[in-house]
Amino acid sequence: MSVEGKTAAIIGSGFGGMALAIRLQSAGVQTTVIEGRDKPGGRAYFWEKDGFTFDGGPTVVTDPPCLQELWEISGHDMAEDVELVEVQPFYRLNWPDGTNFDYTNVKAVLDEEISKLDPEDVAGYERFLEYSAGVYEEGYVKLGTVPFLDFKSMLKAAPALAKKQAYRSVYSMVSSFVKSEKLREALSFHTLLVGGNPFKTSAIYTLIHKLEKDGGVWWTRGGTNRLIAGMIRHFERLGGTMRVGDAAVEVHTTGAKGQERATGVECASGWKQDFDAVATNADIMHSYRDLLKNSKRGKSYTKTLAKKTFSPGLFVVHFGLEGTWPGIAHHMILFGPRYKGLLEDIYDHGVLPEDFSIYLHHPTVTDPSMAPPGKSTFYALVPVAHMGKLAVDWDEIGPILEKRILDEIGRRLIPDIHDRIVTKFSYAPKDFASDLNAHLGSAFSLEPVLTQSAWFRGHNRDDVIGNFYLVGAGTHPGAGIPGVVGSAKATAGLMLDDLAG
Repeated sequence: MSVEGKTAAIIGSGFGGMALAIRLQSAGVQTTVIEGRDKPGGRAYFWEKDGFTFDGGPTVVTDPPCLQELWEISGHDMAEDVELVEVQPFYRLNWPDGTNFDYTNVKAVLDEEISKLDPEDVAGYERFLEYSAGVYEEGYVKLGTVPFLDFKSMLKAAPALAKKQAYRSVYSMVSSFVKSEKLREALSFHTLLVGGNPFKTSAIYTLIHKLEKDGGVWWTRGGTNRLIAGMIRHFERLGGTMRVGDAAVEVHTTGAKGQERATGVECASGWKQDFDAVATNADIMHSYRDLLKNSKRGKSYTKTLAKKTFSPGLFVVHFGLEGTWPGIAHHMILFGPRYKGLLEDIYDHGVLPEDFSIYLHHPTVTDPSMAPPGKSTFYALVPVAHMGKLAVDWDEIGPILEKRILDEIGRRLIPDIHDRIVTKFSYAPKDFASDLNAHLGSAFSLEPVLTQSAWFRGHNRDDVIGNFYLVGAGTHPGAGIPGVVGSAKATAGLMLDDLAG
């Protein structure tokens, strides 16, 4: 069976969209990627201001082999287009009482760090890692790139996941191995980086620790945007087509209810083209509610999606400073005074609390090219409730929250921060909504709880429109670079089989 002469469109040029595009084009499907913004990348967008480079999107690269495979399938080497630099420590965690904890995969260093919190937890951490390795095998290796298209496939996987107590939360599982509250926070915060509350997200997500321990944490020289640029260079080398700056406005369909087929894509400029298959890397609600607005399936599934829960929003302060800080790690978590209560405020109560925890990104400590000589690039990210729960005027609230965040970084790390600011700007949930069509301004699509995972998430191939496919955070397995790149592998397998059939 051959896919020669077959065509496909992919709406959205985020990591999932580009990974899918490379796989299809490598297999001989003539693929067009359609991107509405002036630059590709989706959440991996970037800005250049006053000589500083500010990455908009994911800053932690894990599991490099899942990316390298995108080049290897056509006999190429990722190093032709992308340079990855290892980051150590992976994260430096800091608490209000001044405690620092360097999280790394260097065993001697990590044992010492854990001993500072509670010597008895060194053995508990080893047991936790064993558990994490088992979950990684079941949840990531076996299921991470397998599409769940029917409930039966979910039932097949259920016993192994139940054995690993997938029904428990990440925090609950971590707590069964270690006693130190600080270490419990250190081993459970990762789910926040994919939009999940550690007190609700399935313990399956503890697999992140195994992923990091074995594969390390990496940075792309020049910024995360250079990883997207490298993917595009490779895609175009293979003969793929990029259509940037012309947003898709409709996926056209034909056929009666239950037998619909996608026929092509129309863009804002009026450009239209027919394709044999259409995939969307756009926000899942936007894809069904807006792009399939004239389809019966679009209307019905929009109602289903409206009943689901979505991950929180983010408020991000990008800033460039005079001076360099070799003592501030590349990735830092500045924990606030509360952990569980703060997350309840964000996920459940939909309030904007006085306190917060900050993810501080400091790329220039690894890669000085991100700022002019003698200067530094940072961003500070704070999770906030999405716009469906927190209906505030971000134009009014944003500057207040921005100052409070910078004040806290000043108090804990850079005392004269306000005097050193060369340039700054903020990015709020309303910007995620307007720039990325993110439903409710959510930063990570559907909330990654057990009842919205695998078969319960958006399916890699639509149940009704047989040649309409999903890739990215809204489909299996979920958010994060390895997650969306895994979704591309699952979706590509389906598309290639269908196109060859």
